[in-house]
Amino acid sequence: MTHSSRPERLLENLTLARVEGEGALRVEVSGGKVTDVQLRIYEPPRFFEAFLRGRAFTEPPDITARICGICPVAYQMSACLAIEAACGVTVDGPLRDLRRLMYCGEWIESHTLHVHLLHAPDFLGCDSALELAKTHRGAVERGLELKKIGNEIVELIGGRAVHPINVRVGGFYRTPSRRDLAPLRERLLHARDLARQTVEWVAGFDFPDHVVDAELVALHDPNEYAVLGGRIMSTGGLDIAVDDFSDHVTEHQVERSTALHARLLERGHYLVGPLARFALNYDQLQPIAKVAAAAAGIDGSCRNPFQSIVVRAVEVLHSCDLAVELIDGYEPPDRAAVPVEPSERTGHGATEAPRGLLHHRYRIDAAGLITDAVITPPTSQNQAAIEHDLWHLIEDNLDVDDEPLRALAEVAIRNFDPCISCATHFLDLTVVRS
Repeated sequence: MTHSSRPERLLENLTLARVEGEGALRVEVSGGKVTDVQLRIYEPPRFFEAFLRGRAFTEPPDITARICGICPVAYQMSACLAIEAACGVTVDGPLRDLRRLMYCGEWIESHTLHVHLLHAPDFLGCDSALELAKTHRGAVERGLELKKIGNEIVELIGGRAVHPINVRVGGFYRTPSRRDLAPLRERLLHARDLARQTVEWVAGFDFPDHVVDAELVALHDPNEYAVLGGRIMSTGGLDIAVDDFSDHVTEHQVERSTALHARLLERGHYLVGPLARFALNYDQLQPIAKVAAAAAGIDGSCRNPFQSIVVRAVEVLHSCDLAVELIDGYEPPDRAAVPVEPSERTGHGATEAPRGLLHHRYRIDAAGLITDAVITPPTSQNQAAIEHDLWHLIEDNLDVDDEPLRALAEVAIRNFDPCISCATHFLDLTVVRS
């Protein structure tokens, strides 16, 4: 470990750029040791859980979609699964395939945005995507085209690309025909080629030698690369049903942030997201994506968060290929949605948002009104792990001057693609006066 020649240093109020939301980082160093790391999320609270209380059990898909403009599908699908679980309904067959296809669109557009416009500039010495476009115009154009195709999937199935309006508890309001999906298939074949090129491109970046020290948690399904449900598993041996999430994960408030911190009971901080999915589901990747990953030099043993950009690119390729497969096997359902009647129960739902595991829990009364709602987004779950990772990364680079160290810390935060707006909750305010 290297140490600074300066006895004390303070990296304060490093405002985070190229992340979705507003946050800052404060690091204190004394005697060659990091003594404190605080990732501050200071956006105002969002109140979505409070908005949901007293609303009809059919409303969460439309309300929660507004939590995020980048990954509304994830919020809609987790909400639907939780409500359907409470009401004893399972949506499968062509309706589930349409949900998976729509989710592919979201992964493509979200990952592509992060890879090309937010993260790649870090590895190529550029301050922004605009600067990157001057030196790597073809790569930026490829990213924009991929993102457009991802948006087209969401728009076709969801009614519009941002905050879709065609999703409902039990399925959809309207389902497409095979003819509707045909042009999308051709676009996806083009996207698959672009995604393969992206994997090759990002695999050539120079990555710091760094390993994240956290238990990795993700959904797992032995039959598919888990997105819509499965069991919650970890690299440390966790293996639980989605319904048991609240029995194993606790959230607590920290004074400096409007995002709650999550931890596994009796285990500590953990990490969700692409690295976790890759570690736990590598064998379930589409074959074309697995071949590309191997050529890029990564597999399920990857623990370097700086290489998460490669993992995201592989997941884009996986999503493009899976989307083609889903379209090829699609048969229009007999009805656009299955009937769902309210039940006085609590339901849990979890899906894999682009940034990681997203859990919803709703309690419904006999009249079909929501009496309690808890939403646990990926960034909230990751915040403690991000701070822990920064602690070790910074301590290992204390011989670096302040400005390069600030840049390294900001890149490290972007490794986890934090959606800060999604993570903000209401905090109980306590004022102690003396």
